[in-house]
Amino acid sequence: MLSRVAASFYWLSRYIERSDGMLRMLKINYASSQDTVQEFTWEPVVRIFAGSDEEETEKLDNDSRAVLKHMVTGKNNANSILNIITLARENARGVQEHIPKDLWQCLNEYYHTVKDPRLEKALQREDPISVLDVLIKQVMLYYGTSEITMERGEGRSFMNIGKYLERAIQSVDILDTKFGSVDDNPDLLTDTSYWKHLLLSLGGYELYLKTYREGFEASNILEQVVLNNDFPRSVIYSVNNIQRYFDRLKSNSNLEDFRELSFQIGRLQSRIKYSSVKSIEQDGLHLYLTQIRNELYGIANALNEHYFANS
Repeated sequence: MLSRVAASFYWLSRYIERSDGMLRMLKINYASSQDTVQEFTWEPVVRIFAGSDEEETEKLDNDSRAVLKHMVTGKNNANSILNIITLARENARGVQEHIPKDLWQCLNEYYHTVKDPRLEKALQREDPISVLDVLIKQVMLYYGTSEITMERGEGRSFMNIGKYLERAIQSVDILDTKFGSVDDNPDLLTDTSYWKHLLLSLGGYELYLKTYREGFEASNILEQVVLNNDFPRSVIYSVNNIQRYFDRLKSNSNLEDFRELSFQIGRLQSRIKYSSVKSIEQDGLHLYLTQIRNELYGIANALNEHYFANS
């Protein structure tokens, strides 16, 4: 497969996954902003997904509608849903002959839904959760269409590597930010709604209730989001799938590059697999998550160098 084509599959999937994580986080945080009796801040969400400067963040901080506009339809925000779905569509256009017509139509519909001027008006005047649900359903439609129509070849492998790499980075960033807030405000340790909203934003609330009977404990949440092999958004689940789909790319033509990158993925996989909540807490959660994030970025950089020809 041409490196340009591989890169387009990879980035298409990363952008779609990023939009999914953003939409779910925005939905849960908007609901939280309406329920809380305390002053609510959007700063962690904006920092994780938009990387805005302090001045921009302060301008948006407590205005939920302004944050939603900035994060969903903001043309000047490079990481808004509008802009990243535009990039996803551009990547799909570049490989249009390699993807099923149904998948292209699905992505095109998602793009036009975000571009529709009525969406921005609805975010400002109607119930934002209903609007965000429309976009989340577009993502789910895309994933379902991809699953049942994509050929099981190299293209799909690159798509899944991009998807799970993006998902792992998101989970690490969300955990790091949320637990960092606890360091600044220890009262959050016993705030049930704080942990509930974290789990809801990752789609892990129901699994948590089934797995843990003693209520919301920070250590249990850490275990689920980092170490639970059955949780689709856990770090270990994502890294296992990166390894799984990367193994399918092995060929005699790129054996040296394959071995180098396989070693990086395997090292990260082992680091997480042989961790425990106790060992993570002893080493320091922020340091641990920083190391995991750096290794994930290292894998992304190696893919860029060896498979995408620095595209």
